[in-house]
Amino acid sequence: MPESFGPGPWAVIASAAAMTAIVGVRYLTTSGLFAWITGRVRPGLYKGLGQQIGREIGWSLISAAIYGIPAGIVAWGWQDHGWTRIYTDADDYPLWWMPLSLLTYLILHDTWFYWTHRWMHLPGPFRIAHAVHHASRPPTAWAAMSFHPLEAVTGAVVIPALVFFVPIHVGVLGLVLLMMTVMGITNHMGWDIFPRRLVHSRAGHWLITASHHNRHHEFYRCNYGLYFRFWDHLCGTDKGLSAP
Repeated sequence: MPESFGPGPWAVIASAAAMTAIVGVRYLTTSGLFAWITGRVRPGLYKGLGQQIGREIGWSLISAAIYGIPAGIVAWGWQDHGWTRIYTDADDYPLWWMPLSLLTYLILHDTWFYWTHRWMHLPGPFRIAHAVHHASRPPTAWAAMSFHPLEAVTGAVVIPALVFFVPIHVGVLGLVLLMMTVMGITNHMGWDIFPRRLVHSRAGHWLITASHHNRHHEFYRCNYGLYFRFWDHLCGTDKGLSAP
């Protein structure tokens, strides 16, 4: 989180600008790293996708501002006014709450993502907004934040909203954001960075991986989850893994 910028509207603007810069740099650094790894491990996988990748980066940098502005407002409200349930002293809650809060945030985020993602596949929202993301065929490591602004708003509000209601240690919140970033990128890489024995294991049956999300980009009306396959299994929208 950025340092406090003091009172007044300029403090809010400065915090939002700082978080926008952080999200943008995080995107360029992490997506760039995983794109580089892809080039080393799967040379030629992104061959001929230069124009698509350029569009992905452009949309993603717009999304960085949409994600950064509410995050900056929340950071300002937390530091200057104590509005949120973010805490820094590990003794404020039992230690067992840290892993439980992590799981709670992931499950709630995954639930929000699944249902808003299904909504985005209705004809109107898809045509207006979600088609931008599905222009990534096949998806690349740069596509994780490649959203139309309307879709970016639906993704940007959930974690900032949760911190007003569900207590979370600032370190655990950082872990949530890290997992959100890594899963978002690795799900779009076009190949499974996780070991095959995990992807095809009993645990893998419940986890989203690149081969699971690839199938969504191939067939559209299936495999809607972000972290877990729970809702896909429950709602009959899980169509398995993409071919290697």
